[in-house]
Amino acid sequence: MKLFRTDKTAYFELAAVSLTVILKFILMDWLSMRAFYIGGICLFWALYFYYRYSRNTAILKQWGFKRFNFRKSGLELLPFLLICICISVIYGVIRKVSVPLNHILPVLVLYPVWGIVQQFMLVNILAENLRNLRTSLSGKFTVILLTSVIFSLVHYPVYLLMVFTLVMEVLFLKVYFKWRNLWAIGIAHGWAATFIICYILERDLWVELFAWF
Repeated sequence: MKLFRTDKTAYFELAAVSLTVILKFILMDWLSMRAFYIGGICLFWALYFYYRYSRNTAILKQWGFKRFNFRKSGLELLPFLLICICISVIYGVIRKVSVPLNHILPVLVLYPVWGIVQQFMLVNILAENLRNLRTSLSGKFTVILLTSVIFSLVHYPVYLLMVFTLVMEVLFLKVYFKWRNLWAIGIAHGWAATFIICYILERDLWVELFAWF
């Protein structure tokens, strides 16, 4: 069953993703209300996920929320993850970046959850809808590139992060379309981003999360 339909559900999904992006610039970047934004977005998409699942239990498999191919996806993403971690740590050591252990550990636990939510929006809502548009935008290469560019632009104006997320999302989409497992790319997203942001961008994500308080 196609996930994209020219009906209210499809329009609602795309509008919800658009609003999520707009709120990111307002609540996270402008007002520094990261905890409120991330918590609210996770709750909203969790409720939407439950709504769709309650009406079609097979959607778990369609959306890639399954154990099948998790190992294969993880192994394919492992070199990228190890490269991100090694480069980040080496850079951090050279720059003498210090992130308290009691700050980075909870981020390593929580960020994969946020990574899964982001990949759910990018892959299952945006990319899958684009693939089923039946237009010139529905080609696999075009969908991967367009989705990755959109994700990159969301991280404006941090140019290093824009380049990183562009490359990362191209890889993630290629792996997802090959193995269709969302867990693996969501977890890899969370761990890779944690090290890049903490040790290369020199930001304490745990402090930023509660900056508004």
